[in-house]
Amino acid sequence: MMRCAVKGGGVGVVVGGGQRRSSSASGSGFGSRSVVRMPEDRGLCCGVRSRAADLAGLEMGRPAAGAVFRSPRYGRVRATAGVDPEDILPDKVQAKSSGNVLPYVGVACLGAILFGYHLGVVNGALEYLSKDLGIAENAVLQGWVVSTTLAGATVGSFTGGALADKLGRTRTFILDAIPLAVGAFLSATAQDVRTMIIGRLLAGVGIGISSALVPLYISEISPTEIRGALGSVNQLFICIGILAALVAGLPLAQNPAWWRTMFGISVVPSILLALGMAVSPESPRWLFQQGKLSQAEAAIKKLYGKEKVTEVMYDLKASGQGSNEPDASWFDLFSKRYLKVVSMGAALFLFQQLAGINAVVYYSTSVFRSAGITSDVAASALVSAANVFGTMIASSLMDKQGRKSLLITSFSGMAASMLLLSLSFTWKALAPYSGTLAVVGTVLYVLSFALGAGPVPALLLPEIFASRIRAKAVALSLGMHWICNFFIGLYFLSVVNKFGISTVYLGFASVCALAVLYIAGNIVETKGRSLEEIERALSSPSKADTSRAGAFLVSDE
Repeated sequence: MMRCAVKGGGVGVVVGGGQRRSSSASGSGFGSRSVVRMPEDRGLCCGVRSRAADLAGLEMGRPAAGAVFRSPRYGRVRATAGVDPEDILPDKVQAKSSGNVLPYVGVACLGAILFGYHLGVVNGALEYLSKDLGIAENAVLQGWVVSTTLAGATVGSFTGGALADKLGRTRTFILDAIPLAVGAFLSATAQDVRTMIIGRLLAGVGIGISSALVPLYISEISPTEIRGALGSVNQLFICIGILAALVAGLPLAQNPAWWRTMFGISVVPSILLALGMAVSPESPRWLFQQGKLSQAEAAIKKLYGKEKVTEVMYDLKASGQGSNEPDASWFDLFSKRYLKVVSMGAALFLFQQLAGINAVVYYSTSVFRSAGITSDVAASALVSAANVFGTMIASSLMDKQGRKSLLITSFSGMAASMLLLSLSFTWKALAPYSGTLAVVGTVLYVLSFALGAGPVPALLLPEIFASRIRAKAVALSLGMHWICNFFIGLYFLSVVNKFGISTVYLGFASVCALAVLYIAGNIVETKGRSLEEIERALSSPSKADTSRAGAFLVSDE
């Protein structure tokens, strides 16, 4: 139940049963209290239907202060001085959900699998496709085959936000399946390097769109109480996609032409993504934002069951009251109103990439060879297993420990691991154990990354962005991720050659430490709160609006 704390004059309402009991009292007025039985079949009370009644079935007029009502749905309702009943938000109806969002989250995660698969598939196949396409001696063209995917992903991530706002989430998924499938087909059937590069570019556009769209859609359809766990599944399936690419490359040693099959396999989940999204419900939040209320109710019923329609629609209407603003433009993201929260999203992905995850993965095979592990497949499998295991742990803790605490723990562990890696390369006292320490440091780093820095940013961003900027702001932040990824890949080896790997690792450790300080001072905790509650908490209403509302809601245990 909820109680309204009251400020100012006027009339407000407190919904609750609590421990206070009121016997029938005579008189009304401001100095007395009365109990009024509200019949279930009455549509009006005192001639006024409140907005709250339209949303949740609570009907009231403008009673005298202190009057205590008994509603068949809400129990005790006490009128207090302070707020017009029209401005009071009643307690949400906590109905048990009979729906199931898991099948639709699973369909969306096909995009995450393709994200990881297309990133990882070229690593094992590059040597063999280079021979077939005649570029074995041309490192520049080999670099283009790898890097065009990242360039395409950058374009796709920015495009995905605009498409998701204009077409909706599910239709954008269906559209996204086209470059994913066509890109995979062109790569698998390429007879020259030009066709291969075009295929990789299209696949990059596809994974760029899905990188922004998957966490956005999952966050908007997931129930509040398990949104963290479901949101982190995105990162888990990216890891599974990378691992699947590794496994798909195992037959290459016996069959050099197998690389074509490796690329062709990804056509299947692309088609399944399109077919699955064709029968998946649209995001109720997007539908509501577009004014399609009946469709939003139908989507809520399909996702959560008919029992939750009133509650979810109430949340959506409460967060959207008094706002007829159109979708935000790209320039709106940099306005004073949104700049701080958008900069948080960009900063999280900057820290994620500048903390050195790609460098650690890139150097993992060399590190493991120094410890006597000569198999590149074994080294990659160990790193992937640590990533998957850490992400599974993060998924189980996301709604218990919270996003912020996992981020701080993650970056702290990454900083310590990077310091260990740096010392293992330079400290002479550790020379006899350098190989073992380097392996331990690498595995601990990847495990720490998977606990927070990997899954949390993509989960947290859709939670903290207001609904009218959510799609574009997520796309902008993911665009920063891909741009950083591209330039780190481009210049990393040059920096290592100039300063040495130990110094570079020490720099990564410093970035991780800075990330801990930034997160502790700027990032908000979002666990256990609906997207609408988070949006209202992060918004900054004017003093005039606050004065007019004149009330705040406090939990009554």
